[in-house]
Amino acid sequence: MSDLEVLSADEQGHLWHFRYPLAAGDGHLVVATTRPETMLGDSAVAVHPDDERYKDLIGQEIILPIVGRRIPIIADDYVDPEFGTGCVKITPAHDFNDYDIGKRHDLAMHNILTDDAALNDEVPEGYRGMDRFDARKKIVAEFESLGLLDKVEDYTIKIPRGDRSGTIVEPYLTDQWYVSIEALAKPAIEAVESGKIKFVPENWSRTYFDWMYNIQDWCISRQLWWGHRIPAWYDDDNNIYVGHSEDDVREKHSLGDGVNLRQDNDVLDTWFSSALWPFSTLGWPQKTEALEDFYPGSVLVTGFDIIFFWVARMIMFGLRFMGDVPFREVYIHGLIRDQEGQKMSKSKGNVIDPLDLIDGIELEALVEKRTRGMMQSHLSPAIEKATRKHFPDGIDQHGADALRFTFAALATNGRDIRFDLGRIEGYKNFCNKLWNAARYVLMNTEDLDDGDVELSAADRWIRTRFNETVVSVHQHFASYRLDLVSQALYEFTWHEFCDWYLELSKPVLQSDETSAAQKRGTRRTLIATLEALLRLMHPLMPFITEEIWLQVAPRAGVAGPTIMQQPFPEADSDAQDTGAVADVEWVKDFILGIRQIRGEMDISPGKVLPVILQHASDEDQRRASDHAALLARVGRVASISILGDGEQAPASATALHGDMQLLVPMKGLIDVEAERARLDKQRGKVEADLAKTQAKLANDKFVNNAPAAVVDQERERATDFAKQLAQLAEQLEKLDNLD
Repeated sequence: MSDLEVLSADEQGHLWHFRYPLAAGDGHLVVATTRPETMLGDSAVAVHPDDERYKDLIGQEIILPIVGRRIPIIADDYVDPEFGTGCVKITPAHDFNDYDIGKRHDLAMHNILTDDAALNDEVPEGYRGMDRFDARKKIVAEFESLGLLDKVEDYTIKIPRGDRSGTIVEPYLTDQWYVSIEALAKPAIEAVESGKIKFVPENWSRTYFDWMYNIQDWCISRQLWWGHRIPAWYDDDNNIYVGHSEDDVREKHSLGDGVNLRQDNDVLDTWFSSALWPFSTLGWPQKTEALEDFYPGSVLVTGFDIIFFWVARMIMFGLRFMGDVPFREVYIHGLIRDQEGQKMSKSKGNVIDPLDLIDGIELEALVEKRTRGMMQSHLSPAIEKATRKHFPDGIDQHGADALRFTFAALATNGRDIRFDLGRIEGYKNFCNKLWNAARYVLMNTEDLDDGDVELSAADRWIRTRFNETVVSVHQHFASYRLDLVSQALYEFTWHEFCDWYLELSKPVLQSDETSAAQKRGTRRTLIATLEALLRLMHPLMPFITEEIWLQVAPRAGVAGPTIMQQPFPEADSDAQDTGAVADVEWVKDFILGIRQIRGEMDISPGKVLPVILQHASDEDQRRASDHAALLARVGRVASISILGDGEQAPASATALHGDMQLLVPMKGLIDVEAERARLDKQRGKVEADLAKTQAKLANDKFVNNAPAAVVDQERERATDFAKQLAQLAEQLEKLDNLD
């Protein structure tokens, strides 16, 4: 196992104090241990060289109880004389620190465990074959019966457990193959320090450096069934030969057929094999054309949990074998976690098969699938309970595009993803929205013809907005912000293209008063925008965009068998029309204001309403006139009139539109008391906001210490709130007149 696959955590245990008799006569040393069973493998007792209590005993021996083996008393700076009795038992085969001490003092290495953590034949006969924890109990009991158990204390211990099995793991002395790592690590560190390789987000480089600066020699052999087998062979005398193959070994070392060779049964660590991936997949060690074209790559996309396992090792091997880094950038994404925040993993049983999300699956089939093949039967009830909790009716079919777009939308830089099935449902609806929009466009562009084209303000507005979306998508792709790419595409497609532009196109296409050139301009804008939008969305939603594009492309005058072979949209500076944007945004705010009044006054969406403009500027009046058809059709506005200076407005429901007010006369249209209650509630909220702002401005500490821009902003808010209160008072007065 790799050290990184071992999780150590504090657990409650015990500290046993044992008396080890001195071999020279009366007396004993007291040693403390949290693992009594390991004393059977002790090779020494260590004390600090400057500890006055034991200086005279250094070099003498003790008799190891139960075993009867003589072991030396040694001096080593590792020992903390302030901890316990200042005497430490040394078990080099089963403790990392003891192993280092054992090498320094040339101690015997007594390996007392089997692969299954039972005691082997190196221990007294009565303990052979016992489980380590059963042996612990027997050893403690035997020390007590011999009068050698000094005391037992409660103690908090760091317990190492396998990250997958949860089983307590033991240091265990075996023969393994290692890579001397220092010569590989140094250039790999320099590659990131120099900027030759960049991490995105950059802060993950610190994690890389933390590991690389503290790296140790790499154990590359594993006792697994599958993998690249260690290229080492042994003869009957256990001499070791390394080569590309057995024939290569025999030829290199002049070994005849009479010499029996057996290959090492171990395989290479998976990450050793994976470290070769960037160039071994391209034909290495031959100098292939593919290797020349594609090494090094541009970017590696991976999770932060394998920066050391994989990323660092690919960098080391690339520099060692290819003389160059394997990639220029490393994009680190978050891990996918379940709804409880746990990392999704097969060993935990909390993984959801993406195919289930795409195709859908019934509850019982889902439970059976998630529990099938798990050897630990006690996990099944827990998994079934979680399944029934989060998916009470099974998983509905969502489609590959909805799932793909969901993960892109959740891919914030370096942050873990808390999986939420509701997000997929939302993006499934997004796919449906796009499909329905495409149907509308195709229905309205069947008879495209050549001829003069006149673009409406809405046509020019959507072209500008699409161009801005293209710019945004390029920027976010460049910075690996897939979440922001998704957001930009979603906002444009759903809110601007579908919700607004398609509605704004209807008055042009369905009116007898619009010219052929105007209709032609809108039709061409519809089809051209949709075709380009599909190409822009294709990397995140490849299936639905391909299907729609095959129908849209011929009408847009684009040739090609597949969207995949089309160029990705680029920004077009000529598409910018700030005047059209300002006009259409004005129209949108106007329509939203009228819809707000409808909603608040519970007026039917189909009822046409007269609208009076109060405090309308010349530009407001110009826009109201230019876009009267849009306002009438989309906003369901019957008429628009201007309230002159000094004129008294009738009692009306009001919506603010910049400095202008939209008034809808309410006589015979509303419940006066309900409208008064609404305005009173709104006035109370504005009064509370104004009071908070005035309190801030009355606080000398705030005014004197806050940035000037912040103070100015609060003053502007106070002025705005006061203006709103005046307008509300005016509306309430009109209601009184209406009575």
